[in-house]
Amino acid sequence: MTMKLNGKVEKMENYEAKKAVYMNAVKDSADKEVLANAWNEMQDALASDLTNVITTHVRDNHADNQVLAARGQNVLTSTERKFFNEVILSGGFAEGAVLPVTTQERVFEDLLQEHPLLEAIGIKSLGAVTRFIDSDPTKSYAWGKLFGDIKGQLDAAFTEEEIGQLKLTAFAVIPKDMLELGPEWVEQYVRTLIVEAYSVGLEYGFVNGRGPAQNEPIGLLKNVDGATGAVTDKTASGTLTFAPSQFGEVVAGELHEVIKSLSVNAKGKSRKVMNKVVMVVNPVDAISVQARNTIQTANGQWVTALPYNIKVVESEEIPSNKALFFVQGQYIAALAGGYQANKYDQTLAMQDAMLYTLKQHANGKPKDNKAALVYDLDIQFNTTVETP
Repeated sequence: MTMKLNGKVEKMENYEAKKAVYMNAVKDSADKEVLANAWNEMQDALASDLTNVITTHVRDNHADNQVLAARGQNVLTSTERKFFNEVILSGGFAEGAVLPVTTQERVFEDLLQEHPLLEAIGIKSLGAVTRFIDSDPTKSYAWGKLFGDIKGQLDAAFTEEEIGQLKLTAFAVIPKDMLELGPEWVEQYVRTLIVEAYSVGLEYGFVNGRGPAQNEPIGLLKNVDGATGAVTDKTASGTLTFAPSQFGEVVAGELHEVIKSLSVNAKGKSRKVMNKVVMVVNPVDAISVQARNTIQTANGQWVTALPYNIKVVESEEIPSNKALFFVQGQYIAALAGGYQANKYDQTLAMQDAMLYTLKQHANGKPKDNKAALVYDLDIQFNTTVETP
């Protein structure tokens, strides 16, 4: 007997041998006891061989998946495979289809891994939830008399945030030929497309978003008027030169003022910011910042570091000659709801492709106007070559 699993023929040799013994016993008209023993041995061999074949197949598949995953290949869960096989069989996403939860989780992980700014901001994935409670730890307690009533204005310590009021839409063009490559490739294609499209949209919203009046988040580069709710651009809080000095006093002094300013919130209350400050600059200015803060050690190694453990992140959303500093944990950023697909099957018919919109609830806003500060950059280099 042979067994076919995933196109591979598996032989069950022990079972075949016991089966031959039983068949010979039948041909020889053996007595009932001999036939019964031969039958039992054949059934035992069948169960044993079948168990070994299936176990080996599962183990090999698991090992293959681990090897493929280690090589960077895409491995799907059974739910993901079923979903994307249905996508293939139906020729595209069904109207209103929601990506599997595990795929959504992988999208979120890819966003954080491939886009450091989103990780530094601390974006949260709330799943299907679109509302959450944010708390102020400085107010969420109350002293009182032993055995007395619990008193304190705890309501003032908690605020409810709504994420579902805004949605981020990615446009996905999926060539019909892509559907012929199998579920792994379709899933990877869609996931990569979502990550790239959403990362651009999220970075724009969390850095330059113009606020609810424009159906956008409130970006880190913006201030909010407490009386009117108007969203305006932040003005520079100072200028940074990163000028060289013998012991780095200039750099340390300039960044000291930044840290000091961030350590007080908009209400004048101090807060802990050490090891929580992120500096965001565009890729061109990042080179200048790195050059001004890179030294060569005694053993010849080049080391780049900023004082106060400030983390430097690049973003194309930051204007030239500007630096954004923000305190981690002081910006509310979240994704919520499932990734929902809607199809526009006639839009790209001539290009033999399908156009989809993939929608996701998202929002972000600073906790106050001192969550982030903007500084001008004036980094100068001496390019004059001295003649010996």
